[in-house]
Amino acid sequence: MHITRLSLTDFRNHRDALIDVEPGFVLLSGPNGAGKTNVLEAVSLLTPGRGLRQVPILEMARSDGPGGFALAARLAGETEIGTGTAPSAPDRRQVRINGAATSVNSLSERLSVLWLTPAMDRLFTDSAGGRRRLLDRLTLALEPGHAHHAARYEAAMRSRNKLLAEPAQADAAWLAALESQMAEHGAALAEARAATVEALTATIADLPDDDFPRAALALQGWEARNLAAALHANRSKDAAAGRTTEGPHRQDLAVTHIAKQQPAERGSTGEQKALLLGLVLAHAELVAERRGQPPILLLDEVAAHLDPARRAALFSRLKGRGQVWMTATEPALFDAIASPATRLHVDAGTISPA
Repeated sequence: MHITRLSLTDFRNHRDALIDVEPGFVLLSGPNGAGKTNVLEAVSLLTPGRGLRQVPILEMARSDGPGGFALAARLAGETEIGTGTAPSAPDRRQVRINGAATSVNSLSERLSVLWLTPAMDRLFTDSAGGRRRLLDRLTLALEPGHAHHAARYEAAMRSRNKLLAEPAQADAAWLAALESQMAEHGAALAEARAATVEALTATIADLPDDDFPRAALALQGWEARNLAAALHANRSKDAAAGRTTEGPHRQDLAVTHIAKQQPAERGSTGEQKALLLGLVLAHAELVAERRGQPPILLLDEVAAHLDPARRAALFSRLKGRGQVWMTATEPALFDAIASPATRLHVDAGTISPA
């Protein structure tokens, strides 16, 4: 489960880039604004969702390009994955696997990708939405069908909200059908999330002690129950609120620093980053065990924000654990990583061997 070749066409600031990479570390260095994170974002788009920046697809095409973009990757085993948009339909994402058109959600069956970015440093102090997206990404790596249930649940919820906002069109049978769909897919979402939290808890308990603190995990905000009945009972309340007030879209991931018995949001910035990184590393171990192959990890500017001891511990944990793409402004931050590693220099949208 790794990439051997990646090409970017009219993506962000990359007009035309083609790189061959090895299975282990892929190290990208270069000045700020050169396009390093754009490369990581391209890899993140080889899975369902809006990628590591979580922005609309319209924002991804090169600003002075023809209007669309294309990303293509060759995986070990010669599988070809491609995604992008056409200039005639820049808001419609297309996906091809081995040349055949397919759905975005089918990507989760081919590749598992996890990432950490500087924007995620505020994960524990921001709204529940960011933590829920992280949990869904962790769950998707273990349960490829999770993306399907999430998409169907969100679609049914949007339709229900629209009907409730237009009382004249709020047919009771139609509402009941939508609520039934939400209950079916919502139950699958909640069950998969709970299973991920349980499995991660067991994995964290078995990991050796190092410079990354252990985290205790729990689901909060909504408990699985008869969602269809709750949605029916809440129609008036939800119509007044302009949103659905109950369901798995209200869940939150609570994280606690075990050694300090302290909620993650009360820790220092360094402690929060270490907790988050430790959580992702534990999940990578779990994915490798469950799927027989480690996930691809995308770590954006992580090394620069770790002290030397934690940086060394990170490199030690990652060695031999699958493909890891990392960025840094200074290549010296990667000096402790021994060969073999793919070392690349990025500058103004141009990628070359470092």
